[in-house]
Amino acid sequence: MKLSRISRAGTAVFVGALALALAACGSDDPTGTATGTSDSSETPAAAITGTFAGAGSSAQANAIKAWTAAFQGTNPDVTINYDPSGSGAGREQFIAGGLAWAGSDSALKDEELEASKTFCGAEGAINIPVYISPIAVAYNLPGVKDLNLSAENVAKIFTGAITTWNDPALVADNPDAQLPATNITPVHRSDKSGTTNNFTDWLHANAGDIWTNEKNDVWPLQGGDSAQGTSGVAGVVSQTEGAIAYIDESGVTPDLNIAKIKVGDTFTALTPEGAANVVSSSPLAEGRSANDVSVQIDRTASAEGDYPLLLVSYAIACSHYSDQSTGDFVKAWLGYIVSDAGQQVAAQAAGSAPLAGDVATKAAAAVDSITAG
Repeated sequence: MKLSRISRAGTAVFVGALALALAACGSDDPTGTATGTSDSSETPAAAITGTFAGAGSSAQANAIKAWTAAFQGTNPDVTINYDPSGSGAGREQFIAGGLAWAGSDSALKDEELEASKTFCGAEGAINIPVYISPIAVAYNLPGVKDLNLSAENVAKIFTGAITTWNDPALVADNPDAQLPATNITPVHRSDKSGTTNNFTDWLHANAGDIWTNEKNDVWPLQGGDSAQGTSGVAGVVSQTEGAIAYIDESGVTPDLNIAKIKVGDTFTALTPEGAANVVSSSPLAEGRSANDVSVQIDRTASAEGDYPLLLVSYAIACSHYSDQSTGDFVKAWLGYIVSDAGQQVAAQAAGSAPLAGDVATKAAAAVDSITAG
């Protein structure tokens, strides 16, 4: 299925209609439980009730809105509050015991997994992929609708080595474009961000001679324009002629354009399918527990259509919850999110790529492994 970017202005209307549609569809079960005819001797699942908080990834924000509307549509006694405060903030709050789950565009590091045992108990936390999205190199340059950018030139822009749009290096890759002498304003995230982590990882893997910093949630350079969260960065770029930024595709506003990036020898357009292809061929991180599904993204993937500038966004949850109601909620909520129905909801609302293949199977198994009580 071709997944195209929808108008972000219509997201709220779409989410409301989607919730009604899913509530009316008996085959889509936003509870994390299996559907179909049940044996009368089986013990029915406990009703999910209560108010639960999550926080973190702003890239997940549009998907979370859609998931919440659908889940609460069939679980009316549940209230879900999600603060898109950034991946770093979400991980910190979760580890401190302040959240039922967190969203993060980068998996917990080894030291964070160890720290999570204070809240989660001896088994600690697990990373469960819930959202795959390409990261756009988005720009505001009136009159230039098509733009080719190599990782080397992107690195030079963000390090300040290229400062105007008509720089010879950019002109060479864009012979048919009328690039103006406008100053370039690169914009980065001001908060700890998994999107920054993924963007800097891509730069280091593909332009390591220029971008010498390894991946990091914190922007490693001094100076430059910045803003908090996906929407904050998109807002600055929209208001600044000549600006450029890295933004989760779901947060790119309709007034901005998205550059093609060089993959192998070809300038490749952003597509959810291209991101999903890379994830499917990437290995899982080694040395993690059996139910931790952390993907080691292949940033140099170069098969036709591959788009390796992407993020895999995770739900971070405890392996075991001492509080029964919280554990029941997290298992049902994440079970719905990783289901085929939940993934299609996110694809429609946020333009993400549905989980597929081994990653989808392992994500479902990880959710199923969560225990409570």
